[in-house]
Order: sequence, then C-alpha cells, then structure tokens
Amino acid sequence: MKKNLIAGLLGLALLLPSVGLAQAPAVNVKITPAEKKMAEEITAAQLSNYLYFVASDAMGGRDTPSYGLDVTAEFLKMNLQRWGFKGAGDNGSFFQKMDLVRPKINAAGTSATVGGMQLVNGTDFLAAVNAGSVQNARLVFGGNGWFIKSKSLDPYKGQDVKGKIVVLSGEGLPRGMNFQQLNASGQRGVDWIDPATYARQNGAAGIITLSTPMSANNWERTRRQRETGGGYFVEKLRDAAPSFPSIILSQRASENLLAGESVDLARINATTGDPVASFAFADSKTVSLTVATDVERVSTQNVVALWEGSDPVLKSEMVAIGAHYDHVGTNPNAPGEDKIWNGADDDGSGTVAVLSIAEALAKAKVRPKRSILLVWHAGEEKGLWGAEYFNKFPTVNIKNVIAQLNIDMIGRSRKAGDTNPKNKDLSDENGVYLIGSEMMSSTLGAITKGTNDAYLKVGYDYKYDDPKDTNRFFFRSDHFHYAVNGIPIAFWFTGVHEDYHQPGDHPDKIDYVKMEKIARTIFLTMWELSDLKERPKIDKQLPPELTQR
Repeated sequence: MKKNLIAGLLGLALLLPSVGLAQAPAVNVKITPAEKKMAEEITAAQLSNYLYFVASDAMGGRDTPSYGLDVTAEFLKMNLQRWGFKGAGDNGSFFQKMDLVRPKINAAGTSATVGGMQLVNGTDFLAAVNAGSVQNARLVFGGNGWFIKSKSLDPYKGQDVKGKIVVLSGEGLPRGMNFQQLNASGQRGVDWIDPATYARQNGAAGIITLSTPMSANNWERTRRQRETGGGYFVEKLRDAAPSFPSIILSQRASENLLAGESVDLARINATTGDPVASFAFADSKTVSLTVATDVERVSTQNVVALWEGSDPVLKSEMVAIGAHYDHVGTNPNAPGEDKIWNGADDDGSGTVAVLSIAEALAKAKVRPKRSILLVWHAGEEKGLWGAEYFNKFPTVNIKNVIAQLNIDMIGRSRKAGDTNPKNKDLSDENGVYLIGSEMMSSTLGAITKGTNDAYLKVGYDYKYDDPKDTNRFFFRSDHFHYAVNGIPIAFWFTGVHEDYHQPGDHPDKIDYVKMEKIARTIFLTMWELSDLKERPKIDKQLPPELTQR
C-alpha cells in the first residue's frame, strides 16, 4: 500500500462525506458444497510457498522498475500460462507495458549567471529537472511563495512577476503549517497553490530558492538526491513539463544575491516559512538561467490475465480482481544489516492471494458465468501508477468490468497481549477491514456481506468507510482508480503494523491461516458476483469532483 497520499489527491478526501454509508440490503447468499470445495483449493501451505518466493531477498524488494519486479512478473506469467489463462495485456500477451522516463540534469548544458557572476553547478546552485532557459531577467521577491486563501497568503499581491525570476525565501510550508492543515484549508489549485505552480500561473519566467542557515540541511539533502538523479514517472500519465527553470542557491550564493539589497539573509533566516515584507531588487541585478536535461527510458508492466466465463452472453462481462505486486526495493544506506524491504504483507500477501485464486479457478470443474479479469499492478507504491494506467489505457473493454476486488495487505494479525502501539490498528486473528464495498453499490455491499455470513464468517470491520477517518485508505490503493472510472469496488486490508514500509516485513511473520480464510472468502465473493443475473447497479454515486481528478 502506498504510504503517503498522492499530492494530487490531498483535496479529494474532504469529498467523502457526500458518499453516504447506508447499510446494504440483506441478501440470501447460499454457498453450495461444490463452491466450498473450489474455495478449499486455496490453502495456507500454498500461499506460504508462493509468498516465500515473491518476498524473498532474491526479488530485492520489487521496486518499480527493477529486475526483481520483472522476475516476479515472469513468475506470475509462467503459472498463468500453465494453468490455461489467456493473456489479456498488450496484443494478447500477459503484460501491459508502461514506459517510464527519468529526466536528469545535463551538467554541461546547465548554467546560471546572477548579477554578472557566473555560478558553478553543484557548488553554487542545484537545478531542478524541468528544463528551460531565460536570459537577463529581472528579479522579484516572492516570500515563501505559497498562496493560501485561509491564511490570507498571496505572495504576489500588488506585484507583477510576469517574465521575471521569482526569488523565494526557502523550501517547505509556511511556518506553523503541515500538510494535514493545508489539506483541511480547501481545494488544491483553488484555496491553496504550491509555490512553483503559483509562480507559473502568474507568468514568472523561473524560480530561485534561497538557502539560509536554517535550511542548510535541505541543500545537502537536495544535492545528494540530484547527484543520483530524480525518480521515474509514467510517460503517458504526465503532461509535458513546462519550460520553467528552477534552481536552489547555496548559502554563499544566496548571500551574494542579496548583497546591497534592503533585506539580507539574516532577516530571511529569522522568518523562514513566513512572509517577508516585499522589497524591490535593484533593476541592474538580472539573472540568466539555462537548465538542460537528458532523459533515461525504461519500461515496466502490469500483469493481466483472463479466465473466460461459461455463459455465452454474460462472459463478455468481467469481475476484476487485483493486487499490486511491487514494493519499495532495497536501500543500501539503511541502518542495520537488513537493506531489503521484502514487502511480504505489502503487498506480497495480495499478490499471492490473487495467484491462489487463479489456481483455484483453473482446478474448478465448472467455470463462472462471467469472465474473471486478474490484474497485478506495478508502481502502486509510486502513486498508484499501474491502476491509473490500466484504467486510462485498458487492454480490455473496461466498461464491461462489473466490480473490482482489491487485495492489499491481508497477512498480519494482532495477537492477544500485543501492546505495541504500532500494531494497535491491526485486525485480530479473525478480522479484516473491508473498505468501499458499500460506497457505490448496495448490491456489491450485500454480496460481500452475504457471502461472508454464509461461509467462514470472517470479522468484517467497516471503520475505514468513515469519511472522518484521517487515514483515508480509500485513496491509497489500486481500487481508487477503478472507482473513479465508475466501477464499484471492495478492498480487503488487515491493517498497518510495526513492519509497515520497514525491512522487517518478512514472510515468516504472516498469519497464513487467516490469509487462507480471507482469500477463500474473496474467491467465493468473486464467484457470487460472476453468477449474478444482472451486474451490480451503482446506486451511490461518488461526488462528481471525485471523478474529475
């Protein structure tokens, strides 16, 4: 599961109160002996066997992109092929390729001249990877650069920044604010706007950020990050970067820039994070910036398979079931001996649960009426990449998907007597959180509840459907993009714990007996949905703002 909220989703969490939490109508779900037998093909031993491979050190933590992730994809493909699944990815293959790009600074083509003084890249300044060039531009001071309506912060009020370089007092939020408060202040782009976006919107030609004694650590951290290059992004999911050069000055270069001005670095240092009274730079002091970039290209993949239904009409529709098979990789600089984030629970547990469900389908003597679509998403930890990509560029007719069942972290339990505060939200040995099952479709809610009541009676906990819950798990896993696409979803999750996004998330800590119960329950929920006479109706529409991200 993605640890932090995607920046673009910060404002969306406030919309959940309008979803509604009405109880789903009761349904009479009957599980036949034959259906139970199919589900019993999913075993704790099988899940353990698969997970010890997927979450082994040999996979290196399955970062996106990485060799270990690619090997995991091949492992999934191998099993799907031998079980008789059809490839539902690109051109009938099992993979949907995603092209990733990573821009890097071209040092030879990057330069900065401030007030006639040539600066040295890497020593006097660090450039962001958005390329651009501006020559002999005048300077305007923009304080901390944030526009926040609720705080009456408007850095360019009364100033014309068009065609000028904006000088900002430092990185980070205004003093006394955090991102939770920012999120609560309203909608991004309307009620609050980040410094780079606001500068571009006001026609600025570029940005210079000062380094003060207070922000010296930021300079060093940024220098190390940019030496190793920035992160990848999915090329087709990101608009072309605007021509907008942006650099951070060293403390010495910052002092030189302010030499002779009415505000010196000492005053800015004392007020970093707060607006500083506007002042005018000398007209004679101009800046020329040129930032050049090179682009590294690689690819990764979603794994997509189809189990064709038996009904000649209904088989054109699909029940989708999925998990993300990536995690966060290896950190050679991590303290301690363990450098690999194995991701056994997150989301090796979901990965192998879907694989075990696929195997149970292949062993069944009958087929479900509707087809079953299985998708293992890449890049969830980077920002739900795979799910967004699949929904925007589907390899199947995604409008024929009647529901999406998402499995993300179903492997851990809070044992009796566990007083670790990091485990306080773990579900117990018979519990699991069910998220979103009643947010869009009463029928989906009824089927998920009725199947569980008629079978293993796992303890379903709906607490994270509460719109006031600050964890906002509804936004933090792959199901989100299916919901935005108008597909009702249900998300199984056993809770965060002491090893969440830590190197200790190992397969020997998984509760395989509980995981077996959850996977069997999801299998039969999928089966009941596949055999419905009519697809689940969406009778609880998500707010329009939520579908227009």
